[in-house]
Amino acid sequence: MIYAQIGFVSEPSARLPDDPAALKAMVAAREAEIDRLHQIIRELQRHRFGRRAESLPVDQLLLGLEEAEQIEAEGLAETDAADASARAARTRQRRANRGALPAHLPRIERMIDVDDRTCPCCRGDLHVIGEDVAERLDIVPAQFRVVVTRRPKYACRACEDVIVQAPAPARLVEGGIPTEASVAHVLVSKYADHLPLYRQAQIYARQGVNLDRSTLADWVGKAAFLLRPVHARLFERLKASDRLFADETTAPVLDPGRGQTKTGQLFAYARDDRPWGGLDPPGVAYLYAPDRKAEHPIRHLAGFEGTLQVDGYAGYKVLAARKAVSLAFCWAHVRRRFYELAKAGPAPIATEALARIAELYRIEDEIRGRSPDERRAVRQDRSRPVVEALEPWLTAKLGLISQKSKLAEAIRYALSRCAGLSLFLDDGRVEIDNNTVERAIRPLALTRKNALFAGSDGGAGHWAVVASLIETCKLNGVEPQAYLTDVITRIVAGHPQSHIDDLLPWAYAPQPLKAVA
Repeated sequence: MIYAQIGFVSEPSARLPDDPAALKAMVAAREAEIDRLHQIIRELQRHRFGRRAESLPVDQLLLGLEEAEQIEAEGLAETDAADASARAARTRQRRANRGALPAHLPRIERMIDVDDRTCPCCRGDLHVIGEDVAERLDIVPAQFRVVVTRRPKYACRACEDVIVQAPAPARLVEGGIPTEASVAHVLVSKYADHLPLYRQAQIYARQGVNLDRSTLADWVGKAAFLLRPVHARLFERLKASDRLFADETTAPVLDPGRGQTKTGQLFAYARDDRPWGGLDPPGVAYLYAPDRKAEHPIRHLAGFEGTLQVDGYAGYKVLAARKAVSLAFCWAHVRRRFYELAKAGPAPIATEALARIAELYRIEDEIRGRSPDERRAVRQDRSRPVVEALEPWLTAKLGLISQKSKLAEAIRYALSRCAGLSLFLDDGRVEIDNNTVERAIRPLALTRKNALFAGSDGGAGHWAVVASLIETCKLNGVEPQAYLTDVITRIVAGHPQSHIDDLLPWAYAPQPLKAVA
C-alpha cells in the first residue's frame, strides 16, 4: 500500500536486455532505487508517527517524494510508448480514479462535432443520441486587470455654482493604485504562501507590472494597521475560553543599531475543542514581543482563568501561582527527551519509558472525538494506572544512575511536572500534549525561513496580526484571500466597531446543515 502511495509499482519494463552485463547494471540500478524508496518510506513513517523533533522536515521529505514520483512517471511513459495495451489499461484506470473537479469552478465549454451530419451508409440525416463529456483542469496564470472607476459630474445650466457628483468610494490606500483584493493577495502570498515581498515584485515584473518592494511594504503596513482591531478581538474571544494552548517561537528582527538581527518572540495562543466535540470554533492568535521575558505572557493572559496547556517554559509558572490558571504539561515534550536518548544507542530505561508513554497515546487515539465524559472515564480506567505507575518507577531508576547524566535530566523533567502531566486524566476536555499549538506555529517557521528576518519590531507585529487571521481561516475552512478582501473592504467602507465579531474568520465559515423535522 505504501508503495502505491508514492507511485512505486512492480511492473517490469517492456523489454529486458539480452546482454548479461547490461542486465546486471539494470538490476543494480533498480535495487538502488528500491533502497532509496525504502528510506523515503521510513522517513515518511517517522514524519507521520514521530514527534516534531524526531521527524524529517516536511519540505525535505516532499522533495524526495517528488523525485521518486517523477522517476516512476518517466518509466511509465516509456512503457506506454512501447506498449499500446498497457497505455490503454492505464488510461482506463486513470479515468476511473481521477474524481470530479469542484463544482464552483467556472466551466468553459468547447464543442468538438463531426464535419458531416449525414449517414455514411444511406446518406440520411443523423440525430443526436447522446454525448461524451470530459472535464480537464485548466490553469490560467494570475492575471492583472485595471478597475476603472468613472464618476460623471453634473451641472445646472441655470445655476453656475451647482456641480453634483457621486462621492468617491473609500480606499485602503488613498491615492494609490491597489484594490482591496490586490492588497489581500499580497498579504496571503507573504504570510500564507511564505513569499517575501521582493519575490512577489519579481513575479509581477514578469507580467509587465513593475511594483517596487517598498510599495508592497506600504500596502502591507496599511492593511496590518487596519486589521489590528480584528486581531485584538480574535485574541479577546480566545482568551474568554477556559482552556488555551500556549507556545512561543523565535522571530529574528533586524537591529540596525548593531548591524545584525536580534531575537524577538512570537507567542501563540490557540483554541481547538474539536477533539472532544466542543462548539467553540478553533482559532490561534500570535502576539509579538521583543524578548522572551515572563512578563509578556503574564500581560497577554491577564484576566484568563482556566487550563493552560504548555511546554516547560517557566514564564507560565507565575500565572499558575495566582491560582487562577492550571498548567497542563505536555507528554510529547517528556517523550522527546527519552527518545533522543533511545535513538543514540542501547538505553533500556529510556526505551521502557517510551513504551509506557506509547500506551497513553494508544488510548488517546481510541478516544479522540468522543465526549468529555467518555474520554475522562476511559482515562480514569486505563490511563491513570499507567501514569501512577510511572512516577515511582522513574524515581527508583533515578536512584540507580549518575545524577549528571542526560537520562537523569529527562527523569527529573518528568518528575518535576507530575501534577501538570496528570491533569488530563481528570478533564476530558484537556489534551495529552501541546501539539495543537505546535502545529499552529509551523507556518511561522516557514515564513521565517524564507524571509530570514522581520525588518523591525513593527514589522514583526504586522506578521503577528495578519498571520493570526490567516491561520484561523485555515482552521475554520475559510479561504484566506476571499476573507481578507471582504474584511478590508468592509472596514474601509466604515464597518461599525460594535459589529466587529462579524469580521472574525469563523463568521465566514460554512455552517453545517441542520436537520429539518
